[in-house]
Amino acid sequence: MYVVMLVLDDQELLTAVLDAWQKAGVTGATVLESTGMHRIQACRVRLHARFDFARIADECQERHNTLFAIVSDMDMVEKCLAATESVTGDLSEPDSGIFTAWPLALVKGLPKKGAGAEK
Repeated sequence: MYVVMLVLDDQELLTAVLDAWQKAGVTGATVLESTGMHRIQACRVRLHARFDFARIADECQERHNTLFAIVSDMDMVEKCLAATESVTGDLSEPDSGIFTAWPLALVKGLPKKGAGAEK
């Protein structure tokens, strides 16, 4: 099993990415609102340079989404990447997002294949 993580820069694409992941076979994902170190530091530098602290809330609110999913194998990781780029375009382009995956040593708590969400 693998963890797939996508940092999606454009929050407006979230629903389309989740739909594409579902069509590719991803059965669930966790979505967090997030921001990155670079954006926070850049905002802090701009604000300190202008001494305009009243704008912190407005100017430092640039956010993106971070998505996590657990998938069965590397084939599914590649399907997830293809599904993502069918929505976002090439992730090699600036300000599009970051996709990564890594193997898991242990997974506990996932529903068994074919089991419904009801308990």
